[in-house]
Amino acid sequence: MRNSASEKFVRHYLKIKHLVLMVELGRHGSISRAAQSVHMTQSAVSKLLAEIEYALNVTLFERQPRGIFPTRYGEVMIRRAEAALNEMTVAQQEIDERRSGLCGRVALGTVLAPSISVVPRAIQILKQRYARINVSVTVDTSVQLLQKLRSAELDLVIGHQLNPDEEFTFEAIRDEPHSLFVRAGHPWLTHTDLSLKSLLEGSWILPSPGSILRARLTNLFLAQGLDCPSGTVETEDISLISVLLADSNMIVALPREAMRVYLDAGLLDELPFQLGIGLEAYGFMMRSRCRLSLSAELMLDALRASQAMRLMESPARTGLAPTFHFHIPTIS
Repeated sequence: MRNSASEKFVRHYLKIKHLVLMVELGRHGSISRAAQSVHMTQSAVSKLLAEIEYALNVTLFERQPRGIFPTRYGEVMIRRAEAALNEMTVAQQEIDERRSGLCGRVALGTVLAPSISVVPRAIQILKQRYARINVSVTVDTSVQLLQKLRSAELDLVIGHQLNPDEEFTFEAIRDEPHSLFVRAGHPWLTHTDLSLKSLLEGSWILPSPGSILRARLTNLFLAQGLDCPSGTVETEDISLISVLLADSNMIVALPREAMRVYLDAGLLDELPFQLGIGLEAYGFMMRSRCRLSLSAELMLDALRASQAMRLMESPARTGLAPTFHFHIPTIS
């Protein structure tokens, strides 16, 4: 049930300065430093904060000797205020670009495998029709990408659904089995008795701590009573990984899709070992309560088209049948 006083405040009195103040208070954890950043007096900042708390009928920050700390309500307001300000920044950018003759922009985030398999063709499809749309692509872990999607730094994400969340819509496109890869000619390629224990003797390239794959690999070793690999290199940069593998006897666990270019070129090879792990289906993710811009809608349609074309080209390899019917609209 809505509080009428709060709704009236939000719809009629809440201003950009309130949103900026919430973000700065959360960033600095201090009324004095937040006041400096927004060029206001401390008393004016305290008054604005008191107005918001009174209207919402909750305490947003706990005052302590070491500063102020957001309550659970304050955390919600900070997150929403940051997202709202980011949306306004994007709106200003879109207006500036359209005034200068450009046709919008879209910020896409993706995990590694689709950045190689789905995204490049999608960009080509989009650019064939709408060459003046600006596209930015961020490749990162699902955890980091969803944080950026939540704060409106990204319009779309291709990633893994970490937890079902009403905040995001999720459109699954495929699962992501993993294999072990080494350079062509690696001495282990002729071994038929490889075990997880014997693989520990190698030098591993691992994803960053905190990533889903890193956690799965750690659990795999621990479940068999083994220590995790030591002396590792931690990176998710596919270019660096390919160079490290080509020039050494290192080993890496990645989706086959991510290594396909290097496998087809004969630079890398797949070890004869069933790793037995993978990540759940990745898919397209958007903010549920925010309507996509026209440029983002066009990007999403191009991504769906790219995925459908990939499945039609090689359904036997992916194990999936094409199911998408796509249409890219014309900008009017």
